[in-house]
Amino acid sequence: MSFRSQAPHSVRGRRWRRPTRTGRKEICVSIGSPARLGERPAPVPHHIPVRTRLAVGAGRFAATVSRRFGTGEGGVIGGRVAQVLDPGALRRLGRDRTVVLVTGTNGKTTTALMLSRILETLGTVAANSDGANMPDGVLAALTARPDAPLAVLEVDEHYVPAVAEQVRPACLVVLNLSRDQLDRIGEVRSIERALRAAVSRLPDTAVIANCDDPLVTSVGLASAKPAWVAAGQNWSADAVACARCGQAVRHDGPDWHCACGLTRPAPEWCLDGDTLEGAGIGRFPLGLRLPGRANAANAAMAVAAVARLGVSPEVAISRLRSIDDVAGRYRRAWVDGRAVRVLLAKNPAGWRETLPLLDERCPVVIAVNSREADGRDTSWLWDVPFEQLRGRKVVAAGERATDLAVRLTYAEVPHVISPDPIAAIAGLGPEPVELVANYTAFRAVRLRLGDD
Repeated sequence: MSFRSQAPHSVRGRRWRRPTRTGRKEICVSIGSPARLGERPAPVPHHIPVRTRLAVGAGRFAATVSRRFGTGEGGVIGGRVAQVLDPGALRRLGRDRTVVLVTGTNGKTTTALMLSRILETLGTVAANSDGANMPDGVLAALTARPDAPLAVLEVDEHYVPAVAEQVRPACLVVLNLSRDQLDRIGEVRSIERALRAAVSRLPDTAVIANCDDPLVTSVGLASAKPAWVAAGQNWSADAVACARCGQAVRHDGPDWHCACGLTRPAPEWCLDGDTLEGAGIGRFPLGLRLPGRANAANAAMAVAAVARLGVSPEVAISRLRSIDDVAGRYRRAWVDGRAVRVLLAKNPAGWRETLPLLDERCPVVIAVNSREADGRDTSWLWDVPFEQLRGRKVVAAGERATDLAVRLTYAEVPHVISPDPIAAIAGLGPEPVELVANYTAFRAVRLRLGDD
């Protein structure tokens, strides 16, 4: 990689220069300076207040104890302890790093993993790779690596305003917005308004936005530094009305517009099948090992984001091609001599991306829970096109197996009910099995398969 700037940035500390090769930018920064776009991140300075250091130490100890005694993975409790001991810890631990926040209804964990893999070429990365994406989990990730010069943090869209205000990110990646956990988050356009307001208060943050999603575009237009990516959109039911005026959004091929003037911006990056094209840069085959259109879209967003930080598309894509598993998703396991592929789908938009990935020759086990992390309201089941499973051998599983069974009945999908998804697998034939689960059901399956 190469980094260029017009002149070394002069701030506190000594100057440091590392020329590399991308033919694009050379970065000169001062160690201990806040990160800026186009600059190589400096190590986190060692002037963190004693109170914060003690809070960090206590948080790391709590996380270790949690893991050792099997009460959790430490992805939340460490941050919760640190936050109690020092309410200003998130601000202090975040602002001296190059921080990239990732948000959206679907794809946060995958895109954050992609960004982490790429940015590891620049230095140590703090990341909440366990998916703990509320403020406690974000702080736990920073606490776990207090000296890492970079941080890639997925953040629940509901909490982006609070987290962004504290850490002042270099980049905010907004993937998509659709209905999810209605009992906790509420109507999706209220989330859009909150994100738009938050972005308007981040003048130094580059916003990487999917311009094929009208809701995301409305958020991105509030930014002084937007980067538009045509990453595609399979689910548009939550954006039929304009986020700004409420009138109908009209579509004409890939373009869309509203009578009020809100319209699809010209993209800097365009995803075309398996190829990503950068305006004035070139075309780059992705060649991902992760399946499906959604993962190609996540990769496009990740490449666009790191380009703002000086990483070339060639380097970024080469790193992405090594990823074949995202926190247990797409993993294959063996259960009673059967090969089982485990997938995650949490909401209608996610299910629309996942169902086409299922092997038509394989029986399908669907596991649905409705705990707090899933959302108690299961009415989203009626927006999932389960009709695509007609003619398949299907098992309804999970804590809400009967609710799922009702939906499958109306979709005219023959099925049986077996609340325990692992037991459901055992009751099938010898052929490979596709197991699709929502959030807590997926976590439970991973744990029983020895993946946690």
